[in-house]
This record gives sequence, structure tokens and C-alpha cells, in this order.
Amino acid sequence: MAESDDLISFIASATGEDALRIEESYGDGFVRLRVAEAERRQAKQDIRSIEDAVVELLRNARDAGATALFVASSKVGDTRNIVCIDNGSGIPDAMRERIFDARVTSKLESMRMDQWGLHGRGMALYSIRQNAREAFVVSTMQGGGSSLCASFDTNALAERADQSTWPVVGKNDEGEPCCVKGPRNIIRTVAEFALAERETCAVYLGTPTEIAATLYGFALDRADLASGLFLSDPSSLPLCERLGASADAADFVAIAGSLGLELSERTAQRIMAGTISALPSVASQLLSKREHPDTRSVDLALDRRGLKISADDAEDFKDALADAFNDFAAKYYLALRQSPRIRVAKDRITVTFDIDKGE
Repeated sequence: MAESDDLISFIASATGEDALRIEESYGDGFVRLRVAEAERRQAKQDIRSIEDAVVELLRNARDAGATALFVASSKVGDTRNIVCIDNGSGIPDAMRERIFDARVTSKLESMRMDQWGLHGRGMALYSIRQNAREAFVVSTMQGGGSSLCASFDTNALAERADQSTWPVVGKNDEGEPCCVKGPRNIIRTVAEFALAERETCAVYLGTPTEIAATLYGFALDRADLASGLFLSDPSSLPLCERLGASADAADFVAIAGSLGLELSERTAQRIMAGTISALPSVASQLLSKREHPDTRSVDLALDRRGLKISADDAEDFKDALADAFNDFAAKYYLALRQSPRIRVAKDRITVTFDIDKGE
């Protein structure tokens, strides 16, 4: 009876929050946590960095049957935004919120062990939401893929300081390509996944602008002009093919926004004009660099010898250069073949414009 009285006394004196977290008190500071509180603490432990969250988004898309995964990474102030778009099985509308609940999974009979541990417990998306400022389904189509967005406070959930260096690829003991050097940043996290899963899915990583351009190219590669793709209602198409149905730049911006990619009309015009090119897959970039070391100009954001700026600032700089070039290019019938390339030396910044000459 005394123990029951102690419990009643404890619950009566506990704050509302404590009563929700604690199922039973044993005295001397020992308590039994409620299931929800235990799950919340486990979720906080499962995701220790933003890189951990990224690999969980990738595994989730892979297990949904995706063969193409597009990861847009950007940072504004202290907020890291990750948008993961795939061509997997999609999410039923009724499950858009429930997939972020603990123990909710579509893998009742198909848990999977990979190099990142056990997947299929129904805790990955729950863990991401518990550690994020916000995490939500941007868009989904059953059988036509999904787009998930997660935003993180980098003061609360750490990320590597160097988010611009690509890893060096070598071979493991089995002779398979693997990352052997480089900071364990978001790029390396995606690179390791892309190499491990290269036989089943292609992974693309870039800024929102680069991913929009890549999705546009992906859609055009699959366009059946005879079927009138460009007259289709974009919402009737799989997510990864919707940008191909853009009628103009304003349309492109609206469709990109519906996928979680925020762009300006000027950027959309450049993508549709082909001056911002689609990215190769992460695996193909890594394997190509390994077989053919790149001696060309390097990106400002990747150079480690002098000035260091963020990837987003480098993209803004490239955009400004491209806009300045386009102001006079029409007079000479010129067009940019791709974004300007930038090389940083000890005391010099060199900009290269690859151009096409009009007839």
C-alpha cells in the first residue's frame, strides 16, 4: 500500500510533462519510462549528425524501390535543408503524417542489414523528425515517387565543418570501389551510399538549382513527344518527370516548388535554355575522377589552397557571372555551354566561360 501511496504522491507532485514521460517511479531516482519517451530518447541517439539523417533518407528511398534518387542540399544561416526526391513506390496520402510515427514501416517481412545497420524497424523517419526543425512529405504519388524535406538547426544537430570536399575513391579488400579519404561530410555520406548501391540505383547530389536541372534532364530523357508530354497535367506524371512538362519559366518555378526546390524565374530560364546542365550521378563522378584525375579548373567552393566560401555562395557567384555574361552575349550570338568555371590560385581567381558560337 505504501508503494502505491508513494506513486500517487509522486504523480500528484510531478509536473504535467514528467507524468507524461514516466510510467512508474521506484524511488531513489529510478523510474520506468513510458514507451513514447523511451522511443524519443532512442531517436535522439540514432541520429547524431545531419550526415546520419541524410543516409536514413537515402535508405528509406532505396527500400521504397527507387532507382533514381535526387538529393538537394543547401544551407541558409544555421539551417541545413535537405530535400530527397525519388522515383520509388510513393506514399499513400493517408500515410503522409503517419510515416513519421515510431514503429511505422512498410517492411513487415523485409528488414535489411547493410553497412549502416538494421533498417526496417520503423524508426528512421521518426528519428529524423525528432532531430529536425521540421520534416515532412512535400509531394508524393503512389507508384510515382516521393519528395521529403528535412530542415536542421546546425547548432542543435552537428554537421561536418567542411561540406565542400569530395572524397577520394580507392578499392577495398574485395577490389570494390570505396571512399578511402576525405571528411565524413554530407558529400561523403551520399558518395558511400551511391557506390554501395550503384547496381540498383543512381544517386544525384547538388544544390536545389543543380538538382532541378538534373530532374529536367531526367524528364526530357524519358519524354515521349508523340504522347504530348508537354501538354500533360504535371500532377498526373511521376514526380521525377514533372519538370519536363513545364510550359515556361514560371511554370518551371511552380513545379519545382511543388517538389521542394525553390528557384527564381531567371534560374528556371537558364535551366530550360540549357545553360545550367544536368549533373552526372555521384557514382559516375567518383569513378570517372578515379580513372581520369581531373586537371581542369576547380570549383571555388572545393579549393583548399586559399579562399574558402560555402557551396551556396559559390553558386551565387557563378549565377552573377553568368548573368553578366548573358547581358552582352546576345550581341555576339554567343551562349554559355555550362556554368562558368572558377579556378583559385594563391593570388588569382580565373574564370572560364565555355561558349557556343551562333551561326
